[in-house]
Amino acid sequence: MKEEMDFKRIIRLDSELNQIQDFDLLLERILFESRKVVNADAGSIYITVPTEPEEEGEEKLAIKYSQNDTIQKNLPAGQKMIYSIFSVLINEKSISGYCALKRTLINIPDMYNIPAESTYSFNSSFDVITGYKTVSSLTIPLVATDKRLMGVIQVLNSKDSEGNIIPFSADDEIILTHFATNATMVLQRAYITRAMILRMIKMSELRDPKETGTHVNRVAGYAVDIYDRWAYHHKIPQEEREKYRDTLKISSMLHDVGKVAISDSILKKPSRFTPDEYHIMQNHTVYGASLFLDTSSPVDILAKDIALTHHENWDGTGYPGWVDPYTGVIEKADENGKPLGKKGEEIPLGGRIVAIADVYDALCSKRVYKEPWDENDVLLELKKLSGTKFDPELMDIFFEILPNIKQTQNQYPEDAA
Repeated sequence: MKEEMDFKRIIRLDSELNQIQDFDLLLERILFESRKVVNADAGSIYITVPTEPEEEGEEKLAIKYSQNDTIQKNLPAGQKMIYSIFSVLINEKSISGYCALKRTLINIPDMYNIPAESTYSFNSSFDVITGYKTVSSLTIPLVATDKRLMGVIQVLNSKDSEGNIIPFSADDEIILTHFATNATMVLQRAYITRAMILRMIKMSELRDPKETGTHVNRVAGYAVDIYDRWAYHHKIPQEEREKYRDTLKISSMLHDVGKVAISDSILKKPSRFTPDEYHIMQNHTVYGASLFLDTSSPVDILAKDIALTHHENWDGTGYPGWVDPYTGVIEKADENGKPLGKKGEEIPLGGRIVAIADVYDALCSKRVYKEPWDENDVLLELKKLSGTKFDPELMDIFFEILPNIKQTQNQYPEDAA
């Protein structure tokens, strides 16, 4: 009966997962649901990435998300667990690496009593640091329909109805394998969507070296981090929250796509703009918003809002102001006929969030015309701009979740492919 209920849940989850468009958020949800279908207390999900030239082998696994109910319960309400960002080579030395190399399921009843003849071993450093004891594990490869290895799911510490840690059963193996097969097909679709967006970003990068794939991934990650805490404070229902964060993640990656319409003489200028050049550069917001015409698509609607308003200021001094991006008509003007800037909550939530994320990442990053700022100087600058350039509530939230912001930053280092 339990197995029948589990498979019914998997069928329902297939439909829910198909509604998630962003690749990263889908990975996070897949890990969460993988744990739930086999009642695992913790787990991690890895994706396959290329190795550096000096490393052995052709591929490695990079951790994307880690979850732990026991540790999460000890955190303040609304706070996300911080976990280490690391990668392992796909070889026989680690459990996840062996699973990926052999493309086989590994079920270990006791991580501290792995048979001596096994080529892989358990790294207990996490247990030592956190005081959490890992006992049972079940590790499954994510293999696409074209036989390409997409990653690995590892769930930890199966629990019985009374909360006791037990080994994963043969039924758990069947259920999780079935779920992983279906989840991988959904991941393939999301991967294609992500690849298409990154191609658009690559087009922008060919024009503007600042608009890199790692930059937009960081900005999008920061945006979701900020929104999650904002939604918690505002008691946004879970279903609405999940839909918005998915749309926000994709839309915020496209915040500067309008720069493709700006001439190279301005876009690639390694020094300060003249007033006329700065005015032309400001038009990238309008050009970007004009690309998103489908008012029935949540992604297009939010992408338009973000592209148009992420340079608006809380006090109304930003740009482009009240301009219709499709017609160029000024909707509200000052006494000189120039567009009035949007201010306060006239600026859509997505635009206010991405404004903070974009400036933070720009200040932290090296550019052809500047070195990265010192972290303390960046944070002081953001505090100074709270209430003038930035929404003060969102700025407070940014500092609340700074450890999560730093973790997202570490996930997408500047030199990443």
